[in-house]
Amino acid sequence: MKYILTTTPLLLAILSPSVLADSLSEVYNLAKQNDPQLIQAAAERESAFESINSTRSALLPQIDLTAGYQYQDSDRHTSDGSSTNVNLGLSQSIYDRSSWIALDISEMSARESDAQYAATQQAVIYKVTEAYFDVLKAEDNLGFIKAEKAAVAKQLKQTEERFDVGIAPITDVQDAKAQYDNVLAQEIQAQNSVENEYENLRAITGVRPDKLAILNTQMFSASEPKETPEMLVAKATSENLEILADRIQKDIAKQQISLAQSDHLPTISLTSDYNYSKNYNEPNNPLTGQQMDDDENQFNLGVSIALPVYTGGRITSEGKQAEYQFIAASQALESTYRSVQQDVRAYNNNIRSSIGSIKAYTQSVVSAKSALSATEEGFQVGTRTIVDVLESTQALYQANKNLADARYQYILSQVQLKQALGT
Repeated sequence: MKYILTTTPLLLAILSPSVLADSLSEVYNLAKQNDPQLIQAAAERESAFESINSTRSALLPQIDLTAGYQYQDSDRHTSDGSSTNVNLGLSQSIYDRSSWIALDISEMSARESDAQYAATQQAVIYKVTEAYFDVLKAEDNLGFIKAEKAAVAKQLKQTEERFDVGIAPITDVQDAKAQYDNVLAQEIQAQNSVENEYENLRAITGVRPDKLAILNTQMFSASEPKETPEMLVAKATSENLEILADRIQKDIAKQQISLAQSDHLPTISLTSDYNYSKNYNEPNNPLTGQQMDDDENQFNLGVSIALPVYTGGRITSEGKQAEYQFIAASQALESTYRSVQQDVRAYNNNIRSSIGSIKAYTQSVVSAKSALSATEEGFQVGTRTIVDVLESTQALYQANKNLADARYQYILSQVQLKQALGT
């Protein structure tokens, strides 16, 4: 039975429908159809479940049908003739411990593959979300630069007008022009970044979205996880998909030991076959002079027992190999445990840090606006220079960019935490 893991809805649930969820879901649906990593994982899962059927077949009846025809022509015409033969054979395993263990291993492997597929789904969700927000960040940055360019262009025009009437030195015009040229260069780079980020998204989804919904900052709200770090770690330990897959792999390794040891045991099988043969054109009967035909029916039924007596040490060696593989699988699970615990604590810290950054940058934007307004007033009365105005303008748009980046980082950290928790 396949595990139905509802990772996608739970991960996307942190984004309310009014804050990107519909659009992000659409992009993820494109990725599900086109992302090679996810398609590969889906195929491997289907293959793992299908292998259960092939493994089980060793425990079911095996029926074989063979038929043949033979014609003989020789110089001695008395030996000329033909014959047909039909054989129907059946064998059924009565006792084969290794086949039953192999079936258990096959079923566990399918469950592991299912967990790996769900983990891949989560990884693709994060990859899509990160690429999605990288596009929005690039577009936001381009928007901030364009707004800064407009503001600097306005300041350049005002400075040129002040220079024309003799109340501003040429250095003010040169400073404003230099800043304007610098912003133009930044705009070119920002536009290129937008194109590159769209291409990164295309590599995941297979197509380039026409337009991405933007983050609704009016409805955006950041909140800390309700659980303590210890509660989050405990939840991840029991539900993380990578841990689940490694735990199953450890169980498989343990069963491999039993499989190797089972080769010492006998196997018992029921065998049966029916054979029909007929010879045509036999030599003439010496008494009657008539041509003779001959046919025969034969039925066999038996039980066979096979017991390995000596295999050159192969069975013992394979048992030791399986024991070492079990140790390796156990340590791999322990390594995953530690890595997940570290990630959960880090993502939880990142969320709390992002919330603090959002609050600080929100106030920074307010302060930057006030500082720019005061600097512009000071410039008008001659207490501040054009350089001060340009620096204040740049500080405002940098504060806006920092705030936008902090919001995106908060959402990405939430997705990472959900992924680590296996929800």
